[in-house]
Amino acid sequence: MSSIDTLPPLRDVIDRHDLQARKSMGQNFLLDLNLTSKIARYAGTLDTHDVLEIGPGPGGLTRGLLANGARKVLAIEKDARCLPALQEIAEAYPGRLQLIEGDALDTDPLAHLTPPIRIASNLPYNVGTELLIRWLTPKQWPPYWDSLTLMFQREVAQRITAAPGSKAYGRLAILSQWRCDPQIVINLPPEAFSPPPKVSSAVVHFTALPEPRFPADFKTLERVVAMAFNQRRKMLRASLKGAAPDIEDRLIAAGLKPTERAEQISLEGFCALARELKKT
Repeated sequence: MSSIDTLPPLRDVIDRHDLQARKSMGQNFLLDLNLTSKIARYAGTLDTHDVLEIGPGPGGLTRGLLANGARKVLAIEKDARCLPALQEIAEAYPGRLQLIEGDALDTDPLAHLTPPIRIASNLPYNVGTELLIRWLTPKQWPPYWDSLTLMFQREVAQRITAAPGSKAYGRLAILSQWRCDPQIVINLPPEAFSPPPKVSSAVVHFTALPEPRFPADFKTLERVVAMAFNQRRKMLRASLKGAAPDIEDRLIAAGLKPTERAEQISLEGFCALARELKKT
């Protein structure tokens, strides 16, 4: 394994600081610096951007982002044990790494970042989906970030990029693909991590679109998608009967068959239905 900087190998850092990953914190450390550097390159041009990283752990991806030219990295880490190791990285890259000890769910990063901004993280499994949904559903669009480059369990990555008609297709695919172009860019086996998780992982790169792919009121779209997929085995006329008293007529007006099921409906179809329901 080649080195991306003059800092010690990650295994040495973990041993020296006694940073064994904790399952309770959703931690699985990626130790191969070649892989972390590859992920950083998939994040795009970094020398013109500030980068937000959640859950850096011992700093493998942090080092990749900085070595690949990130203008600044803001790293939010809940595990205080990791801070001394991260501080060593900050000293190796003066003025370019800012550390915040805290929970990413309770921290507003914008006070510490200057646009343009990218987000790149090996997300802790236990908060990954919640953070993603927050980033995809801001009050205003375009969002404060240009792109997301995020590690997930492979099953979650497949749900994000799923096409209509597949079992993985659902609410997460709709939310992701309505406002972004998400693509799986790297697949990683369990043995790439320490400790190895029981599942495979994947990195998804999201490019924010200037506008949603199809016009729709977000709250209406979210409501109708949630209703449809909460009872995905039912026909739309049954799963959406609470959306409007004349739901069959609304479905037909939107170009949809009342006998279809949620997984058969394209993103464009859901947006058309949301516009139709917004007329009430």
